[in-house]
Amino acid sequence: MAGLIGKKIGMTSLYDDKGNNLACTVIQAGPCVVTQIKNIEKDGYNAIQVGFDDKKERLVTKSELGHFKNSKQSPKSKLMEFSNYENELKVGDVLSADLFVEGEYVDVTGVSKGKGFQGVVKRHGFAGVGQSTHGQHNRLRAPGSIGAASYPARVFKGMKMAGQTGNENVTVQNLKVVKVITEKNLIVLKGCVPGHKNSYLSIKK
Repeated sequence: MAGLIGKKIGMTSLYDDKGNNLACTVIQAGPCVVTQIKNIEKDGYNAIQVGFDDKKERLVTKSELGHFKNSKQSPKSKLMEFSNYENELKVGDVLSADLFVEGEYVDVTGVSKGKGFQGVVKRHGFAGVGQSTHGQHNRLRAPGSIGAASYPARVFKGMKMAGQTGNENVTVQNLKVVKVITEKNLIVLKGCVPGHKNSYLSIKK
């Protein structure tokens, strides 16, 4: 799907036409440069590779540097692929926030904030077991039983337990574009998106 690479700036609030206060996310969407055009004959599928955010040459590997030199572009920090652009594009074309219009809906993909190793209450929303009366003193945030002893005598795969939380790809669908500021390449979306400030996002129509 057609889209852009963006960077999360932060959150704010705006009032809509009915006077409702909307929690919104501000994203810098572009400018993105087309670094490669893939086709079925050579690559097996059709797609446009775009780059975003300049990167110092000394921080780029030789293979990456050769890729950017072939496309006659300066090194970029982030590369992503998109498909189904309406217009014919060529290497070197610049895509900006005017790709989006106010009122349409987009899907945003990013890496969620890492929370480290967390228990079941924070990780899965468990309520905890029992109350702190009647002699119980240390089981408030415990998961409880995770399986029977005699049968099946094992713990089923996928059991909700404590473990690594966050730091994974998350897609939030159908976020409304509230405002587009083309001169600054900013878009304002209703609601929140995954990731911390300055993290990279994939914004798809």
